[in-house]
Amino acid sequence: MPPTTETITPTHTYHAEAHALSGRLQRPVEQEIEHQAKLALEDLKGGHFQRVVEDVSIQGLVLFRKAHTRISGSRSLKHNGWITISTSVVEGLNVFEVITADRLVAQVSTDHPYENGHVPHVTFLGTQFNNFRVSGFKVKLEINLGICGARPEDGRSYFDDTNFLKSVRGQNEKIVKAQGLPKEVKARYDESLAGVDSLIRTAGKSDSRSKDPKLVCSVVQSIGEIPIPGVRSFGNIVVIPEFGTVALGEVVVGERMYEDSTRPNPYFELTSLNMNLGCVGHGTVSGVVAMSNGRTKP
Repeated sequence: MPPTTETITPTHTYHAEAHALSGRLQRPVEQEIEHQAKLALEDLKGGHFQRVVEDVSIQGLVLFRKAHTRISGSRSLKHNGWITISTSVVEGLNVFEVITADRLVAQVSTDHPYENGHVPHVTFLGTQFNNFRVSGFKVKLEINLGICGARPEDGRSYFDDTNFLKSVRGQNEKIVKAQGLPKEVKARYDESLAGVDSLIRTAGKSDSRSKDPKLVCSVVQSIGEIPIPGVRSFGNIVVIPEFGTVALGEVVVGERMYEDSTRPNPYFELTSLNMNLGCVGHGTVSGVVAMSNGRTKP
């Protein structure tokens, strides 16, 4: 009998998560900050979901007027692929009267093509820092929503895209080499820089990479001068004496291997504010978080 050719129809599982605020305070009160306005999507059907939370106050120390999260998954009318969008919005944020903002938006959108659709194009379009202030002083931010660049050619992994990896390395190196960088921040970014260098060395050699690789970059390229004695910025990091460090617009790019997958699946998580508090308050607070990915079979 003549050979037959079997056509396998691709399928896609949408995956997105979003929440407005989370963390843990240790001083002046000890309290867990539960994930506010949390949403998650992980199925084949997709759909659109939203959640709204108003007037949240964590002992009057961390509070916001309103938060809403949205996640959706749908087919693309442009190329029949799969679009996933994750959005987190917080309005009227106030952290210890030091960090305030009228409106913060984290938005991640991934576009998986129908053919060879394991690796998506990603955009952070819609992400905003409206009237972000430190102790009442408005902060000027230089934003790069295209930090991840174009989708790697031929559906290659982002960890095989040397242009992307070198761009991330440039961000990390700028922070590491800055004068006056606090030791704990330098230690973190020394480790991050070493991880990026390792990924550059193994680009195109997936068998040589560590399992579930990830790296950190930022949509915030730089932060303008803040006229408060002792306050300094390093890349996307603000160091505030008697308060702590604030990382703006952090993006985690990683890969996960699922049991039913034949290839690793990339994910992109954007956190508008990552705060490590010390002195006037102790603890960690993360705000305005959106994550998107998905997995295509076969």
